[in-house]
Amino acid sequence: MELAQVVGTVVSTAKDAKLNGKKLLLVNIIEADQTPTKTHVVAVDTVGAGVGEVVIIVRGSSARQAGNLSSVPTDTSIIAIIDSIEKEGKLLFQKSKRK
Repeated sequence: MELAQVVGTVVSTAKDAKLNGKKLLLVNIIEADQTPTKTHVVAVDTVGAGVGEVVIIVRGSSARQAGNLSSVPTDTSIIAIIDSIEKEGKLLFQKSKRK
């Protein structure tokens, strides 16, 4: 599992039929302190995430175990929206106090 921030949406009218009805979001992998990386991936959203939210993503075969994605051609899925991140007793992120 990895932390990421939703930075955009992806719209595609021509795609594999198994992706029809699936929301695709552009996410940027982030560090625990929300420092962005230069790694962006497209993820299938299984939890109703929106732009700006901090989420947990899974990649590889784990991505198809979320929701009803067992036959969907994806290798990245959003599986959770983060409420808070605490590291070594220090609050690094709280959704209600977003930067």
